[in-house]
Amino acid sequence: MFRGSMPALVTPLKGNEFKSEVDFDALDALVDWQIAEGSHGIVPVGTTGESPTLSHTEHEAVVEAVVARSAGRVPVIAGAGSNNTTEALRFVEHAKRVGADGALVVTPYYNKPTQAGLIAHFAALNAVGLPIVIYNIPGRSAVDMNPETMGELAKLDNIVGVKDATGDLARVSQQRITCGADFVQLSGEDATAHGFNAQGGVGCISVTCNVAPKLLSQMQEATLAGDYATALEIQDRLMPLHQAIFAEPGLVGVKYAMSLLGRCPETVRLPLLPATEGTKARIADAMRHAGLMN
Repeated sequence: MFRGSMPALVTPLKGNEFKSEVDFDALDALVDWQIAEGSHGIVPVGTTGESPTLSHTEHEAVVEAVVARSAGRVPVIAGAGSNNTTEALRFVEHAKRVGADGALVVTPYYNKPTQAGLIAHFAALNAVGLPIVIYNIPGRSAVDMNPETMGELAKLDNIVGVKDATGDLARVSQQRITCGADFVQLSGEDATAHGFNAQGGVGCISVTCNVAPKLLSQMQEATLAGDYATALEIQDRLMPLHQAIFAEPGLVGVKYAMSLLGRCPETVRLPLLPATEGTKARIADAMRHAGLMN
């Protein structure tokens, strides 16, 4: 259902960190570029899409715009997470209504539910009838869904996969045991995406894909064909960029990288700030290493 390289798509903004609005023309252009470069799906309004600082109206408008622009060319997995189950239901229902192919739902952050609470949360969202990808990122959400809990959720009709950003490659094998080999496991961490697929993953929801979609599409296709040598050559080219982008919050770094290509302004919203000069220099060097600015 979902596999390959998919950008955790940025939301282009017009303005500055104090006051900005969504640039829908730039958003349409990004969708077209990603598809032309070979991305296998698009994931709008996750953390990299600035979901924490978009209003609900903006969030839903971005999802609707990406679905419309994609026009069925690739799957769209709409960001739909919240630490409020009622709010998450609203986002999942909206994603289904406007034609998204799935919803990406983060484990509820800040209020730290128990494993039983996680099951109850995702079971409520399962009832909407849209395929759901669990987003497990304990470093941001402060709660970790364990493989046993994920295995219970995998029994539900519409819980189809996970975006795993734990950074623990052993999780892939553990979740194959609890969830089954057909459960869709997508990496949420660019730096380990190559090894993730070797363990049984089938793709990556990627930050770096915003700036290097063709290379990451080629890398994912190589791993899925079992050609890990070719994939490793691409990983070697991109590893400095993966690291440079996350020298500060990844959204900040990748928007600056995209600005160097003329794809997107570097504008973010407070409490984030544009990248510092040191990070900018590091990103530019890494892009030259990858052959993206030559």
